[in-house]
Amino acid sequence: MPDQNLVAFNPKHIQEEIIDQYFAKDNNRPWIVGFSGGKDSTMLLQLVWYALKTIPVESRTRKIYVVCNNTLVENPKILEYTEKILDKIQKAAVEQSLPITVHRTTPKLEDTFWVNLIGRGYPSPNNAFRWCTERMKINPTTQFILKKISEENEVIILLGTRSEESARRAKSIKKFEVLGQRLGKHILSSAYVYAPIKNVLTDELWQYLSQVPSPWEASNKELITLYRNANGGDCPLVIDNNTPSCGNSRFGCWVCTVVSRDNSMEALIENGEEWMEPLMELRDLLVTSRSSEECRERKRRNGTEKEGVLGPYKPWFRASFLEKLFLAQKEIQQSQPNMVLISYQELAAIQVTWYRDNIFNYKVADIYNKVFGTNIILNVGDSNLVREKELLKESCKESPEDFELINDLLALQKTKTILMNNRGLQNVLENRLEQFIRGKMG
Repeated sequence: MPDQNLVAFNPKHIQEEIIDQYFAKDNNRPWIVGFSGGKDSTMLLQLVWYALKTIPVESRTRKIYVVCNNTLVENPKILEYTEKILDKIQKAAVEQSLPITVHRTTPKLEDTFWVNLIGRGYPSPNNAFRWCTERMKINPTTQFILKKISEENEVIILLGTRSEESARRAKSIKKFEVLGQRLGKHILSSAYVYAPIKNVLTDELWQYLSQVPSPWEASNKELITLYRNANGGDCPLVIDNNTPSCGNSRFGCWVCTVVSRDNSMEALIENGEEWMEPLMELRDLLVTSRSSEECRERKRRNGTEKEGVLGPYKPWFRASFLEKLFLAQKEIQQSQPNMVLISYQELAAIQVTWYRDNIFNYKVADIYNKVFGTNIILNVGDSNLVREKELLKESCKESPEDFELINDLLALQKTKTILMNNRGLQNVLENRLEQFIRGKMG
């Protein structure tokens, strides 16, 4: 059988294969299409879409889930575009009677970038400690797949990966292939992988997107312009740790420090998106702070110390970076009023984590109020918190330090419902008391 790369590219041939697979006698296993909004996943979904359009409505019985993962720190320009496209896809699928539904996945609160970096003090990721990929990309997608497996018994995952993209992607595709079969194995049992465009060349892909209109009435010209301005590529659906980082020339997280430079964000800024400059400055700070002994503890979070291995970020740096993040958001909102870089839920979780780490001299609400000139109180567990604090302060007028101690202990107790359960709470309270006593004696 000749190598498909040696055969003239014909999208109709791929569509015919997709149709053949759609009608395969496999208990109508649903399809999960990984979609990032980039060139590869756009081509994949268009080919699937046009294939389905040739099938009579009554025969379109196989469910198709279009899944897009949002790490919550995506490049804002790309996220804006992707969200718009996802809305168009869902609307068009209903109007055209296609069995397609759109699903967005996000990391759990305790797994978000800011809760780990600012809250727990995790250093910015690199190739040696790439903690972000599993928490923010693999786990949310895996949970969605597992949910569908529990409902449907088996699923087929359609990926827009192409062998030409990189040696690592080619290796990843090879890993999932089963010789002589269209479907490959997946790391999850009861899941299979199908990569219809694995042999499509980049020039062929761009030619297809420029000549074949979007079936959900988006503008492929807008996508092409976005690529031209960013001079990059898109991130695939991440299903294992072998998937390459998306921070170099690809559209990925704006905070990505796995690579030394984010070429796509730099290119976007050079092409008129100057409002993104504060994001670039924050990312560069994460790069330089990662190996700084001034910014990081000598001991790791588990209390161990190892020569040449630094621990989490120090409390002052976590607080300082949070302030810089707020300042960047304030500056960006002058031209992008709806831009929010960190959610309220993440702020509450960060405060809880600081309490657990015995960090009481920095308060998230205080930092927020300083930057934005507000007077918010971060409620991490009780709607009567304001009144309670007033009464407590009045009772401790003669001993302000006692007010701070009792307030901290109450806050710790209340936060057991956010990232904390009763287990271990006593130790946290005892640590705070010991810290207070040392301060009094010291």
